[in-house]
Amino acid sequence: MKAAVVERYGPPEMVSVVDLPDPVAGTGQLLVRVHATTLNSGDARIRGSVFPPGFAVPGRLALGLRGPRRAVLGVAYSGVVEAVGAGVTGVSVGDEVCGMTGARMGAHAELAAVRADRHCAKPAEVSHEQAAAILFGGSTARHFLRDLVGPGKRVLVNGASGAVGTAAVQLARLAGAHVTGVCSDRNADLVRSLGADEIVDHARHRVTELTETYDVVVDTVGNLDRRSGRRLLTPDGVVVLLVAGLADLVLARGNVRAGVSSEDPENFAWWLDRIATGEVRAVVDRTLPLADIVEAHRLVDSGRKVGNLVLVP
Repeated sequence: MKAAVVERYGPPEMVSVVDLPDPVAGTGQLLVRVHATTLNSGDARIRGSVFPPGFAVPGRLALGLRGPRRAVLGVAYSGVVEAVGAGVTGVSVGDEVCGMTGARMGAHAELAAVRADRHCAKPAEVSHEQAAAILFGGSTARHFLRDLVGPGKRVLVNGASGAVGTAAVQLARLAGAHVTGVCSDRNADLVRSLGADEIVDHARHRVTELTETYDVVVDTVGNLDRRSGRRLLTPDGVVVLLVAGLADLVLARGNVRAGVSSEDPENFAWWLDRIATGEVRAVVDRTLPLADIVEAHRLVDSGRKVGNLVLVP
């Protein structure tokens, strides 16, 4: 199979597409032919060994000292089942499925062996590209926000045009919240179309200097910490730090939330159902073939990616 491989940390040129042996569906696994995957900021951070403050050493110890131990990156996939491993029931060869691979990664390839208990059936009304695009940002947004947003809540989404941000804006809007999106002026119309009531242009106004207060502050960028985030909160507000440094992660408590999102198939299904009915949409910057993986990494590194970047193996 063709797969994008990162053998050493470094710039986008460190990624190459090579031939690897086909994986095999082990016990409790599915072998999926990947029709669509995504390249997100997490993939780019791993490739470049660029981690939030405090995570440089722990990151390399966990992932690999000179390069990722798991050289094929990518966590979101949508495709068709090619083989079913031992102990798996309720899934058949030919089924259209999607899901996330977690720390195993491996989705930037033509084939991926994935955990059967982490997959979700893909509705026929949703394309593979749409399915792959909503998984990462959608599951993260719902994991952290589903119990925080509601009618009348004032929600600030910092980084509203990214993969997580576009999902967070739509989730808050569906819940009846008043949404303020922080993004560039060029992405303002997009973020408004997703449900934002107000826009803050980050080129004109630093998010740390805003004087309004909010019931929920979601930082998908990494330029807020627990102290600056708390200054933006109402007395009962909560700040969610999705790119938290080590200190903020360890000290997150009370009105500060941080951590790792779960990869819950129930969250996948929730978003897929709403895409199928037209309530929300998966925002795709562009769709590229796997052969253009270097260009894809360059785009993510530029900081100008909007929504999701889809790769087609």
